[in-house]
Amino acid sequence: MPAPAPPSSLPLSDQMNGNGAAQPKAGTPEGVHATGQPDTPIEVITDLLQRAMTGNSVEEVKGAVQKALAVAGGLDPYLEKVSSKPSELINELITASMNAPWSDFHAQGKTIFKQKKECCAGSLEGQFLRSLVQLTHATSVLEVGMFTGTSTLAMAQALPDFGKVYALDIEPFLKEFTAPYFEKSGLQNRIEVVVGPANESIEKLAQRGVRFDIAFLDADKSGYLGYYKQLMDNDLIVPGGIVVVDNSLMKGRVYAPSEEDEMADAIREFNEYVSNDPRVEVVAIPLRDGINIVTRRPVKGDEIVTGVGSSNILQRFKLVSKVALITGAGQGIGRAFAHALGEAGAAVAVVDINKGKAEEVVAELRGKGIRSIAIQADVTQKKDCKRMVDETVAALGGLHIAVNNAGINRNASAEETSEEDWDATFSLNTKGVFMSCQAEGEVFLAQKYGKIINTASMATLLVPHPQKQIAYNSSKAAVVKITQTLACEWADRGVNVNCISPGIVETALIMESPTLKPLVSEWLSQIPKGRLASVADLQTAIVYLASDASNYMVGHNLVIEGGQSLW
Repeated sequence: MPAPAPPSSLPLSDQMNGNGAAQPKAGTPEGVHATGQPDTPIEVITDLLQRAMTGNSVEEVKGAVQKALAVAGGLDPYLEKVSSKPSELINELITASMNAPWSDFHAQGKTIFKQKKECCAGSLEGQFLRSLVQLTHATSVLEVGMFTGTSTLAMAQALPDFGKVYALDIEPFLKEFTAPYFEKSGLQNRIEVVVGPANESIEKLAQRGVRFDIAFLDADKSGYLGYYKQLMDNDLIVPGGIVVVDNSLMKGRVYAPSEEDEMADAIREFNEYVSNDPRVEVVAIPLRDGINIVTRRPVKGDEIVTGVGSSNILQRFKLVSKVALITGAGQGIGRAFAHALGEAGAAVAVVDINKGKAEEVVAELRGKGIRSIAIQADVTQKKDCKRMVDETVAALGGLHIAVNNAGINRNASAEETSEEDWDATFSLNTKGVFMSCQAEGEVFLAQKYGKIINTASMATLLVPHPQKQIAYNSSKAAVVKITQTLACEWADRGVNVNCISPGIVETALIMESPTLKPLVSEWLSQIPKGRLASVADLQTAIVYLASDASNYMVGHNLVIEGGQSLW
């Protein structure tokens, strides 16, 4: 069928009023845009059918109906066409669901009810739910009505490794049907299938202490209201969580009802109850057979109830619209810091003496959609410290967070430490940190806001052994005192200065060193956690120190060393 013509064939002069605005047509039915110019596909279809109803000839009526058919019939296929495709395994599961002999299964006594292939959610709805899981960063998902698990698997794919979809269904056979596909996905640890009446299954999960970021209702329509009340009245939806309701339009029967329609009546009652529930806000989306997204409203109270600045606890860790600068960010700990701050929302200046390494990290960040630039700088040079700050402000529009991480460690016993090694260590680890703070502080003090985090070391609390590193230990102890002194001088001027002291971190510097790698087994015997730190262990700490969640922390040395300093 040829592409439909534009929705209005009236001359432009007939579509506009004397002021140049669109002129509403007399008798425009409810649902058509108020200007008379239909915008949405449904408005276009309504407009075309209205024309067909008042057509003056068979050709005119047929033409309008054909156009309406093209718009209506092409909608769902087009939405699937332009949406991201599901995984091959989900497609395989959809095919198996659509081709399964459900009538035979019921006749053989495998299923309690006569299941229908139309109950399969399909790829578009699965992708929609997967996107919701990603957007909300959900870790615990309830699905009431699993059927063959296409949506279950789609949502599980978006969860972190420790996340879980609790998929409920009353049919034991469906757990058997889905098991091979869940196992094949390798995500079976993210999926827990619970068989039985949904209200009883929800109660069992609640007794285990399970709460949900997202609850998806797609089961018996007459049970929706009961499930919703059970979830809301018992606080099983976490703060900021949502309830997603499928089939909320019930094929249009909820707003264009037939004479006797028990299921449509149940959905209509549910929709009306939720829309009048003062605890929540709801938005109805005409995706497939309708999806409602129900969100708990913010509550009133002091800042402990509402959140500081109306931000919940997780939002206070966000760094959206902030700009961060990290020295020594071309590898190791600094690279991990760059990714952490970028993922939290900040734009990132990756500073390193090696421009090529900085550019490699920037490529990684930009691959994740993080705005970032690479800057070559030697922080032992005052002019480079000033330039890296100026280039960051010019390129990224400001500076709010500075992580002074660049450093070196030259192992040698005290009697063998050369003047050259001592000076090089203090020049970078101590002087470089101070001069970076000076350059950054010039911006922060002027704007009366800034977060400075200096990288110190566990060596500020003990003397690491058996390696000998007097220059390193002394230089990092000085970093802590620089941090404390600046914190006291600048705290009442809007600048927070803190430092972070990692333990022994498993980096290439250690694991590829012929002198340090043999010491790993001895280090492990000194650490209660029984392992070296990974760079990922430090990432959440740097986000905390960089965010407004740490606004009252000044001059603190945040130690992350697996307990090594306690033994």
